[in-house]
Amino acid sequence: MSPRQIDPQIAVRHPRETPELFGHRDAEQALLASFKTGRMPHAWLLGGPQGIGKATLAYRMARFVLTHSDPQSRSVRDAETLDVDPHDAVSRHVATGAHGGLLTLERTVNDKGVMRATIVVDQTRETVPFFGSTAAIDGWRVCIVDSVDELNPNGANALLKILEEPPKRSLFFLVSHAPARLLPTILSRCRKLPMRQISSGDVVQAIAHATETDADDPALIAAADAAEGSVSRALNLMGGDALKLQQRTAALLATLPRVDPRQLHALGDALGLNDRVALAAFIDSVERWIGERMRAGDANANLPRLARLAEVWDKISRAARETESYNLERKPLVFSVFGLLAEATA
Repeated sequence: MSPRQIDPQIAVRHPRETPELFGHRDAEQALLASFKTGRMPHAWLLGGPQGIGKATLAYRMARFVLTHSDPQSRSVRDAETLDVDPHDAVSRHVATGAHGGLLTLERTVNDKGVMRATIVVDQTRETVPFFGSTAAIDGWRVCIVDSVDELNPNGANALLKILEEPPKRSLFFLVSHAPARLLPTILSRCRKLPMRQISSGDVVQAIAHATETDADDPALIAAADAAEGSVSRALNLMGGDALKLQQRTAALLATLPRVDPRQLHALGDALGLNDRVALAAFIDSVERWIGERMRAGDANANLPRLARLAEVWDKISRAARETESYNLERKPLVFSVFGLLAEATA
């Protein structure tokens, strides 16, 4: 699910418009230190749970590099963070998506106005003229892929080609919620930067800065406590009855491999056709449940079970994207999800 699918009543900024980052000082310092050496790897894989700030960090680094093109300059040597004045021209151009040195690959709408389920190959091919152009802008060129998990196979292969022969002064930031599932050839060409979930306090501060929500709002604090370090999860839980729906889903998941068709019908009705927040809360609950099962016990002794769960999650995530993209009925998805999980856990 997209990390920006939240209650439309909550005004939240896109990561490119978000100058602040909370809870990832070590990751930020790793990028800054690497840039200062003058031997910056051309591709970074920012991996970790969804909604914790990976894309926000990528845009922070992009603004810094596009502002300070010379790693040996005094401004870079003296820098202690990746902060760039939000009123600076680079910041303003990045925020509006109008900076000539920045290319973002993310899912877009098709000709019918429907959000695509994947990042298509034609988008990835835009990297060729982008990195080959010399007239657009001097200095560094930065490409952010948010997220690389959503590339279709042809798009992944097209990206791999340019990663294999990177142009000079080029930087790639690949955002991934599941790095282990990426092509080994892509993984091998990136410097890996693992990012972990942040504290509940950081979640509260991140949302308070990104929205008009008061940091003392009880709903925000409750959502942050239940979000397990994910800002996007907390935002989803703040939308309407999303927290109750998540708890309801968790209760049904706890009964697996047994399923009650009547309860599934009721859950499907509760999701609602146009309620993206409820759909996100449902899929988020399923992802957390699968993740907990995959982390439990001795991994080596449970390889067949782990493989089944990983395969099931791939099917569920694809079905969820299609349901979201085409605004399909939710009830068939609910039955499909629980059917797959019941079979995998029987």
